[in-house]
Amino acid sequence: MKQTNHIIEAIVIACGLAVLGISIKWGIDDFANKDRKVTVKGLAEKEVEADKVTWPISTKEIGNSLPDLYQKIGQTEATIKRFLTDNGVKAEEINVNAPVVIDLNAERWGDNRNPNRYNITSVITVTSRNVKLIRSLIARQGELLKDGIAIVDGGYENPIRYEYVSFQEMKPEMMEQAIANAQKTADQFAKNSKSRLNKIVNADQGQFSIDNRDENTPYIKKIRVVTTITYSLKD
Repeated sequence: MKQTNHIIEAIVIACGLAVLGISIKWGIDDFANKDRKVTVKGLAEKEVEADKVTWPISTKEIGNSLPDLYQKIGQTEATIKRFLTDNGVKAEEINVNAPVVIDLNAERWGDNRNPNRYNITSVITVTSRNVKLIRSLIARQGELLKDGIAIVDGGYENPIRYEYVSFQEMKPEMMEQAIANAQKTADQFAKNSKSRLNKIVNADQGQFSIDNRDENTPYIKKIRVVTTITYSLKD
């Protein structure tokens, strides 16, 4: 009986030592692997056509009589609006801005010898999702010259702007592509280091940017997303 108890105690101790040994091994493995990580970047890019355009149509009138200039501006605006609507632009896409009047004789550094006292800028803004139509009309704006209307450059204050407003709809797809590219890079790194990818330790939501493809085609947008992901490695 006494001998049996010793045997049982020996078995219990042996099992305890075995469990302790396994636990220590796991702990050593975890300790050895906990700092084995790889951080990679995933990139996804796509070119798309703009789906919204804002076209400021600027005209200038100069003269000395404000009533006469007011009437002339009204005629110019009516002609431009007719040109737009006759060619498919919707009335609700057209907005007439208040004219900007400069009294040249009131200029501080002027010599008050200007033959025309007033310089008036009028801007009609077209905002549309039909980018192809508006681009075609921008190319045809010279037709207004036959009506005595010259469209002037809007400069920095009134540039033509192209946007891609459907961006939110494609964010999930681009993020998925960026993550896949990041994992491909991480897989190659793990292979080269004779390891395997484990789980994701850290990841960001990705940095998105939308830019013109180039200066000559502002209506073509390049969408870019870069995500940074850290994986742990294991043998």
